[in-house]
Amino acid sequence: MSLIPLAAAAAAQVHEPIYWVNLHLSNYLFKIGSFELRWYSLAYLAGIVLGYWHLTRMIKAPGAPMAQRHADDLFFYCTLGIILGGRLGYATFYTGGNSDIPSMWLHPTELVQLWHGGMSFHGGLIGVLLALAWVSWRNGLNFLRVADYIAVCVPFGMMFGRLANFVNGELWGRVTDASVPWAMVFPDAGPLPRHPSQLYEAGLEGLLMIVVMLLLFWKTRARFRPGLMVGVFTVGIGCARFIVEFYRQPDAQLAEFARNTGLSMGQWLTIPLIALGLFFVLRALMKPALASGRPASAAAA
Repeated sequence: MSLIPLAAAAAAQVHEPIYWVNLHLSNYLFKIGSFELRWYSLAYLAGIVLGYWHLTRMIKAPGAPMAQRHADDLFFYCTLGIILGGRLGYATFYTGGNSDIPSMWLHPTELVQLWHGGMSFHGGLIGVLLALAWVSWRNGLNFLRVADYIAVCVPFGMMFGRLANFVNGELWGRVTDASVPWAMVFPDAGPLPRHPSQLYEAGLEGLLMIVVMLLLFWKTRARFRPGLMVGVFTVGIGCARFIVEFYRQPDAQLAEFARNTGLSMGQWLTIPLIALGLFFVLRALMKPALASGRPASAAAA
């Protein structure tokens, strides 16, 4: 028997795409009647709770710009900012205009129907910034230093959120070929293999940024340079998102926008983020580091 047919069959077997349905994943943990406890909701909850837990550890280290009661306030207001900002951002950036989805602003009742999906990272980011500004102003805290501490905790939620997208079999990647051994066929994306871009995002925006930010906080004196951790986070997230968008399938309602402009909506929105992050990094490095987490005049007083 010739070895050539066997070799060809073996090669075809190696490059057979992975079928998402064969992973037997469910988008909910359990179901009672019409109620489903979805992994997507649990991902948001896990990210927020883990971020809050880590923030309480961070503020016990020298140089903390806030107390525990401020962390408790941030936990509440940032949760609101994530949910409301993410939903309103989706309505603004991904519905109406040139998209195929009617604007949610014309149907306000749909804004509260979170179970239908639709959250914007950039909208959630704006919501969190507003929450930070409110808590900082209300308690007389240094906004930039508070933002530094929150920036360390955000990647937890981003990793869980992208993993939940994969479990849901949504937000898949672009079509690829058999040269990508981990290419997957998603049930609602047609018969062609695609990049599992949700896992790329979980790795770059989540796991990689978790490692970078934790090392930056616990192994360096970055927390004594106001704005440095915010800048690194912003640049890192922006670059990760820009790269992943080359493999992520553009939102169906914005596919034409991506073809006409050469970049997806997500990539256009990350460009100013990267520029802003670089500004904060350079600004932090050009200024002298704080001696104890507070300005020298305050420490002396």
